[in-house]
Amino acid sequence: MPDVFDDLALHLQARYPFVYLLTWEEDRAQAGVAGTAAALGRPLFTWSSVDGLVGPDGPISHSNEPDALLARIAEWDTPAVFLLKDFHFCIERTEVIRRLRDLAPRLGMRGQGLVLVSPVANVPQELEKDFVALDLPLPGLKEVARIFHSLLRGEQIEIDLGLFERFVKATLGLTSEEIKRVYAKVHLEHGTFTEAQLDDVIREKAQIIRRTQFLEFVDLSVSIDELGGLENLKGWLQGRSAAFTEKARKYGLPQPKGLFLVGVQGCGKSLCAKAVADLWKVPLLRMDVASLMSGRHAEQGLRQAVAIAESMAPAVLWVDEIEKAFAGVESGSGETANATRVFGSFVTWLQEKQKPVFVIATANDVQHMPPELLRKGRFDEIFFVDLPNIHEREAIFGIHLRKRGRSEQPFETWALAEISEKFSGAEIEQAVIDAMFAAFAADREVETDDVMRALRETVPLARTMDERIKALKEWAQDRTRPATHDTRRIDFFEDWDGAA
Repeated sequence: MPDVFDDLALHLQARYPFVYLLTWEEDRAQAGVAGTAAALGRPLFTWSSVDGLVGPDGPISHSNEPDALLARIAEWDTPAVFLLKDFHFCIERTEVIRRLRDLAPRLGMRGQGLVLVSPVANVPQELEKDFVALDLPLPGLKEVARIFHSLLRGEQIEIDLGLFERFVKATLGLTSEEIKRVYAKVHLEHGTFTEAQLDDVIREKAQIIRRTQFLEFVDLSVSIDELGGLENLKGWLQGRSAAFTEKARKYGLPQPKGLFLVGVQGCGKSLCAKAVADLWKVPLLRMDVASLMSGRHAEQGLRQAVAIAESMAPAVLWVDEIEKAFAGVESGSGETANATRVFGSFVTWLQEKQKPVFVIATANDVQHMPPELLRKGRFDEIFFVDLPNIHEREAIFGIHLRKRGRSEQPFETWALAEISEKFSGAEIEQAVIDAMFAAFAADREVETDDVMRALRETVPLARTMDERIKALKEWAQDRTRPATHDTRRIDFFEDWDGAA
């Protein structure tokens, strides 16, 4: 069983009266608590709003009233562990709070403890000092392997060890019941587990994670070759492509923490997050931190997202437009106590995480971000992604023409790069698309003139937001590392050579 049950045993022995065991997996939690109670030599009693109080020998009381339950426990004078389900719904009642406050000093002295199983920790202010919260992690490699092996043995299916490991890793990040359902669905549809069914498992997993409110499983569909320019950033990433391997650990290298990408909108920060996961061949999860912060249970949502990411490690966790959530939040003095707590939990996790989860945070504006987020130790590096220079713009035109089945050879890409100054990569892509629509409407092949016309009809964002971009560049000058090589020297020699 996970180490969390060792922690639970220690807390019960140390006379902690109330423990929240945070999980969606009641059956798995109950099995673990039962094992803990047995190891401590204490009987286990369970309560739910439907079944009432049930002991080792059967039902004791069918009452579903929490007040009556706590009154019964108050009269108990022998060691016991009480596992309470559904209790987070009623814990804020005045009489329940009073009963729990009266029980708190007595439980430990009697060798008793209350364990509340719930996906969220709902703790009234009056009881904050008496509760401890423990997270039951999602099933790890060994637990998932046991589940899959049990299914294969029951159905008398044999697969090679390499494929077995890939199926196991493909379902990391799900609960044990979700894992069983995914495997059962694939088996019912195909009757076997082959390389072809691995894609079905991944698709099912993506659908399940999409139902998670603040997390999205992103398909790996962007190659690093689809990033135009950004050679400094690409080199940094390629140099760490083996960073999560055991060979790197033996060499003495720490696991990489993550990247903070700040820069002009539409210049490839999001593409970079997708390309990293593809380059390193690890899962990519996108966390919607703005929605997370606006929800009622932001702390629980963050805990859930982190738990899924860590269970899938090594993985990339992409936090897009992080400034929308944390801009203006100062550690300890945010706009609301909730925002401050979530921010504090997030930066603490960034600093102390042990699992190989590489965090890529992207931002278009950081001038109002809390300095704690950008401090060394949270991320390995902060890169500034500027508007593409002329060489990068030429490369970007080539990339988007090739993506649409055209060779760049008939196109005057250098001339296009020259007239697209201050265009972002996203705006260059849109110009290519607009040109193709115009040519398609005229029933002919797209040409350079079509792209030039689309460029002239577009006012790039950098012109309308010139002052803001200048301020961003000024901020980044001494605080970040440029994602692009400095091409001024190259341009100088090209101009000099042309003049000669």
